Amino acid sequence: MTAVKTGLSRKLLTRVLSVYFVLTLIVTVGQIFTEYLSTKDHVEDELKTLNNTFSTSLTRAIWELNHPQARSIAEGLMELPIVEGVQVRDENGDYIAEYGLTIALSREPIEEDVLRDHAGGVFSFSFPLVFEFSGRESTVGDVTLYSSFDTIFSRIEVGIFFLVGNAIVKTAFLVFLFMTAFRNMLSVPLAEITDQMSMFNPEHPQEGRVRVQLEDDNELQQLKESYNQVIDDLIASQKKLHGTQEELKFANKKLDDQNLILEQEVAKKTASLSQIMLDLEQQKDELIANQRELRQENENRQYIENELRKRNAELASSMETLQLAKDQLLDSERMASLGGLVAGIAHDVNTPLGVGVTAASFLQERLQNLHTDYENKALTNKSMATFFEEAEQTALLLMTNLNRASELIASFKQVAVDQTSEAERVFNLNDYLHEVLQSLQPSFKHCQHEIVIDCPATLEIRCAPGVIAQIVTNMIMNSVVHAFDDDDEGHISLTVTEEADDIQIVYQDDGKGMSEDHLSRVFDAFFTTRRGQGGSGLGTHIMYNLVTQTLAGRIEAASQPGQGLTYTIRFPKRDTSA
Repeated sequence: MTAVKTGLSRKLLTRVLSVYFVLTLIVTVGQIFTEYLSTKDHVEDELKTLNNTFSTSLTRAIWELNHPQARSIAEGLMELPIVEGVQVRDENGDYIAEYGLTIALSREPIEEDVLRDHAGGVFSFSFPLVFEFSGRESTVGDVTLYSSFDTIFSRIEVGIFFLVGNAIVKTAFLVFLFMTAFRNMLSVPLAEITDQMSMFNPEHPQEGRVRVQLEDDNELQQLKESYNQVIDDLIASQKKLHGTQEELKFANKKLDDQNLILEQEVAKKTASLSQIMLDLEQQKDELIANQRELRQENENRQYIENELRKRNAELASSMETLQLAKDQLLDSERMASLGGLVAGIAHDVNTPLGVGVTAASFLQERLQNLHTDYENKALTNKSMATFFEEAEQTALLLMTNLNRASELIASFKQVAVDQTSEAERVFNLNDYLHEVLQSLQPSFKHCQHEIVIDCPATLEIRCAPGVIAQIVTNMIMNSVVHAFDDDDEGHISLTVTEEADDIQIVYQDDGKGMSEDHLSRVFDAFFTTRRGQGGSGLGTHIMYNLVTQTLAGRIEAASQPGQGLTYTIRFPKRDTSA
């Protein structure tokens, strides 16, 4: 008997332990990450607490222009374990004190408490220094305190070592327990049963019984009993066969004697008749054998036909389920893309609206002061001139930021409506591509990528605009996610040309490119190079379906490693006068 390359127990043990290893790794990493976030929150709260402790003394020192005292206080802050850097500035943004690990700040004054994360695991807490004099508050400067990942790690180092050690000990104990259990309960008994069964001798079946001692009543015990029962049945069948053979030999002997006598008596008279009967008997036996074979073949065919019908029904059901799941995944991918767009636009709209609210509050305060001066008859030409100057600047700032918010919302509204609607309309392709690009700006505003759109200014097409938005969004986001590293400055170009009755779109980036093997599968459903990192593998598949089915066109991809990726899309131009 051929030896098994990989035993059943080893396969089961490998699969069980693989699942356990993965779960243990995920839980341990999750616990470490949670511990890190919790410790970081505590450090940030401690930094905020320092605002209440030192802001009053720092504010008074800067108000009194006592810079040596301010530096002394900053040096005192550096002695705290959680503080790795201190920056103290006056109201003009000039540094009074700067110690330890710091990051260059813009000269704009800090108006409110703010937490920031910086590169290299560094984070900071900034707060303004406000001095109250005669019931009026005045910002005299700001302070920025810095801390880093090292501070957090020093607090959770022992906890991390304990979590990792605990996971290792539990895993080692489980491996030993499983290996011992599988060996004693499965591997050793199964090997003994296999060895005894392989020694079976058909000439002496009574010696082929399995005599393995099993402690538990399990499947191996049932296998042993079933095999021994087969051996017993075989022995009984052989004994019965031997008895039948002896009876058959005796009957044949008597028949031969009678036939000899009969043949001697009627040999001459029945020679021809015997020959005919022998031929008929042979034909009869052949006919019976053929009927048996035909009946068996019909039964086999009927069984195979029934099995095929069952398999076809199961396959049809599986295909319907798979198609439904695919459609749901496509809808989920589409809505996920729109959700990311909403989050980015909301974040970008919040900034100009915040500036607008601040400007409006400032203007309201100045109006109240002017009204107070007017009622107290303390209004002067100088105060009126100052109010007009500040009001003009505030109104300009307010209009600029409100216009910015209005533009962002208008672009997002059009693109979002188009992505969730399949209605066709005539639109200017150049203007629409720029609207899509503007709606995507929040997704890569922290990148240095350059995106250039080259499209005829008067080109108009008829189709569902959401199709164009979905295709362009998937191409650009695929380049941002897959083609460039975080510190790359990529270049993306989108060139649209009108050729006869077709529209051609050529999309190019200068990113990492793709290998020939990946390029051949780029439009396959669920194919992704970022499995386990958020990639679904449906982006390019959706692009392919939209181009080939909705636009009735074709799409091709060309790439080489290190030379970027090019998509060429071509679809018929429909009549825009209808």
